[in-house]
Amino acid sequence: MAIGRRKDPVARLRVHPDRRIWYATARSGAGTVLMAATQRGVCRVYLGDRASDLLRRLRTEFPHARVRRDAQRLGPWLRACLDGRVGEVPLDLRATGFQRKVWEALQLIPPGQRRTYGEVARGLGRPGAARAVARACAANPVALLIPCHRVVRSDGSPGGYRWGSERKRVLLEQEAAGLHRVPFWSRSALS
Repeated sequence: MAIGRRKDPVARLRVHPDRRIWYATARSGAGTVLMAATQRGVCRVYLGDRASDLLRRLRTEFPHARVRRDAQRLGPWLRACLDGRVGEVPLDLRATGFQRKVWEALQLIPPGQRRTYGEVARGLGRPGAARAVARACAANPVALLIPCHRVVRSDGSPGGYRWGSERKRVLLEQEAAGLHRVPFWSRSALS
């Protein structure tokens, strides 16, 4: 995984008006998944109810990019993501140094396991940084590929999730049951 270092995670993409971003969507039991990528790798994975809403979000986030659907280009990466083979997916992300450390730590949490924000902070050698870890999780631009859904509150409750608490609950339950892929997706659902 190549996570770059920048204060503004999308600054480089915003300043290049000729930047191309390809996307594909799939339906799953966790909702609609939209994956977007540059030539370098995946830059966004959104979860939601409708592909049109997710596409609007992508276009708003990258107003100067040329955004095009390309399921053939992204299909293998999207299938790998949904099958739980996230290590096969190259990333094109920008992050602060702390975000990068948090996101790399999250990728080490095995499917089916959970960590609290405090445990992640302590693992980074920053025991008082639980809230900063929560902010880094909230800033995660690639749902599922960086598994922020595996981080829970200190009391064990799921806590918040950028893509909805119900989606977080579904993902955690599926992983706890030993299903290390996004629930109920089918290859025919890829577009």
